[in-house]
Amino acid sequence: MNQNTYWRENLKLLKILLVIWFCVSFGFGIILVDWLDQFTFFGFKLGFWFAQQGSIYVFVILIFIYSWRMNILDKKYNKDNHSPK
Repeated sequence: MNQNTYWRENLKLLKILLVIWFCVSFGFGIILVDWLDQFTFFGFKLGFWFAQQGSIYVFVILIFIYSWRMNILDKKYNKDNHSPK
C-alpha cells in the first residue's frame, strides 16, 4: 500500500506541474498571446515573451520544483535512492 500511495502522490504532482506548463506554454504563448501583447515585460510584448522565453523559464523552474518535492516525497516514504543495495 505504501508503494501505491507513493506513486499516486508522484503522479498527482506530475499532473499539476504539467498542467501549469501547458497553461504557460500553450495558453500564454499561443491562445492568449494577442491579449498579453498589450502589456510589456522588459521592453517586449508579454505574449511574445511567453512564447519565446517565458515558457522555457517556467519549464526549468518546474524541473527544480519537481526535484524538490520528490526529495520530500522520497523522505516521507523512505525511498532513499542513494543507499547501496
